[in-house]
Amino acid sequence: MDEKRRVRISKFVSLVLRHEPQKAGLTLEPGGWVQIEGLIAGAASAGCHFTRDELKFVVERCEKQRFAIDEIGTHVRANQGHSTEVDLQLEQAEPPAELFHGTAERNLAGVLSDGLLKMARHHVHLSSDPQTAITVGARHGKPVLFGVDAAKMRADGYVFYRSANGVWLVEHVPPQYLRVLERP
Repeated sequence: MDEKRRVRISKFVSLVLRHEPQKAGLTLEPGGWVQIEGLIAGAASAGCHFTRDELKFVVERCEKQRFAIDEIGTHVRANQGHSTEVDLQLEQAEPPAELFHGTAERNLAGVLSDGLLKMARHHVHLSSDPQTAITVGARHGKPVLFGVDAAKMRADGYVFYRSANGVWLVEHVPPQYLRVLERP
C-alpha cells in the first residue's frame, strides 16, 4: 500500500472511531470498540473503501499506535483522543513523577493562566518523554514544552489513566503543576 492511501485510510478511521462514528453508520461499543466488518462496510458506504488486510496494515504501521485490534481480531478501536461520548473503560494508573505536554507557542498565555484543558476531548494528553511532547506541540506552530508535576498532582488526588498506546490521560492540569521547560 502506498503512503498516500495509508494516510487516507488512517484519517478516515480516526475520524469515525474518535469523532464521528455516525459518518460510517457506527455506534461505539464500551471501550470504543466496533466490529471490523461493520467498519469496513460503513466506510465503503461513506466512500472510503478498504479491505481487512489494509486496515490491519494501517493499525500495525501507525507510529503513534492510535488504533488497536482485539485479541481475536474481530474488533478495532481508537486508543484515545475521542471527542464523541464513549466509555473507554480506562483503569487508573500510577504516573511517573514527571510527565510532559507540548503545545504551540500561541497557546502559552492561556495554558499559564488556565492550565491544560481537555477541550473537546475526554482527557488532556500527556507524554512520558519530552521529545514526543515537542513533536505533538510542533504540529501547530513553534512548540512549547511543559513539565507536569504528576507526583504532586497524584498526591493531591488527581486521577491518571494510561491508554493502550502509552499516552497518559488526566481530566485537567491546573497551572500550579506546570513549568515551562523549553520555548522558542
